[in-house]
Formats: sequence, C-alpha cells, structure tokens
Amino acid sequence: MDLGLKDRVYVVTGATRGLGRASAQALTADGAKVVITGRDEKSVADAAAELGPNAVGVAADNADPTAAERVITKARTEFGRFDGILVSVGGPAPGFAGDNTDDQWQTAFESVFLGAVRMARVAAESLTEGGVIGFVLSGSVHEPIPGLTISNALRPGLAGFAKSLADELGPRGVRVVGLLPARIDTDRVRELDALSGDTAASRAANESRIPLRRYGTPEEFGNTAAFLLSPAASYLTGVMIPVDGGARRSF
Repeated sequence: MDLGLKDRVYVVTGATRGLGRASAQALTADGAKVVITGRDEKSVADAAAELGPNAVGVAADNADPTAAERVITKARTEFGRFDGILVSVGGPAPGFAGDNTDDQWQTAFESVFLGAVRMARVAAESLTEGGVIGFVLSGSVHEPIPGLTISNALRPGLAGFAKSLADELGPRGVRVVGLLPARIDTDRVRELDALSGDTAASRAANESRIPLRRYGTPEEFGNTAAFLLSPAASYLTGVMIPVDGGARRSF
C-alpha cells in the first residue's frame, strides 16, 4: 500500500531515540522528509545522519517558546514545504503523588503539556488542507499507570486539547490524531520495569495482560505513526489510537 508520503515534509520532536526516532525512521523509509528535534545537539546531529539525506536535525527543547517557529521554519527553508508535525516528548519523572516535587511538576508541565500545545498551535497556523498534527500520548489517557502520577495527570489533558483542536481545524481540512502507546520495548519502559526491583518478573506480568503476550517494538509504533500522518489516513481525525497489543480491548 502506498501511503502517499513521498516528498511530504514533517517535523518530529523528541526524535533522537525511542518512539519519536522510530516514527521518523518509518516516515523517511516511505519517502517523506523530516526535521527532527532533541535537546542535545550532538544526539540530534547523529540521529539525522543515521536517518539519511531526507532528515535534518535541530537542537530544540519543546519547553522553549521559540522552538516551534524555529523548527517549522527549518522545514520550509530546507525542504520547501510543511505538511505536519508529530509532537513527542520524553516521559516526565516517575513517582507517586506524595513523591513528586513542585519542580518536577512544573518542568513536566512546561515540556509535556504547554510545549506540546504551543507546537500544535504554531503548526496549525502554517498548515493547509491535508495537513496533520499528531501527538504521542500514553495509555494513561484512559487508565492511570502506577508510579507515573505526573504523566497520568498531563497526558489525558493533552488528549482533551487534541480533540478540541480536531474540532477547530476540521473545517480547514487539517487533521489531529493521538497515539496511545502502552508497553513498547523502549528504554523508558525498561526503566519502569526496573523500578519494581525485579525487571524480568515485571515484564512477564505485564506481558501476561496483553492479548498478544509481548511488548510492542518501536518499529511497530513507528509504522502506525507513519500511517496516521499520511494521506492514506485522510478520513481519520480526533481519534486516540491505542498501540498496545490489545491491552485496552477498546472499540
């Protein structure tokens, strides 16, 4: 199936590793061009080089109020157009309600929530019919994850923003979608398993609750993201798609 991605141009934030990186890889593999971001300049440069000639990197923090304008301008100057953005950001500090500090909450709000809102708003101003805004969220949109209190609070709010934005941009032909990963085999998820004190037992217990009986791969997530951002998904908007091996079993 041709997703129609050839020569389309996307910004993917937080793309030096994990789910953002896998999404950028899937997009470029299908012919798209990408501007990737990350906070560390060397990591961004290395990731862009590995992705190949259809990728350029910009060192940027989602929490920086100037970041959105800079990366979208880079897409236009480097590749001549801008078709969409996938807003991905590393997960906030783990912890329970009594553990997380005010500083951790503030930092997470600035990067995970407000930074994503700002990226989407600036992108929306630039996108025309056929454009798309995607958010990498979490299964915690529907059900809290123990030990991730900050994420449990912020991700559902961001999903609500995404759905509101879909209503507002739909008449212009601009789509808004969300992806809800659960146990995808990334460094972040391995760190969460390790917090239990028995990594192997935690993973086995989590896999036993997944109908497919395994963690997903970053590549599987990236392929889903590439489809949702592509013209092949042109009638999908306002949706939150679980990428979880059937763990939620939702309609």
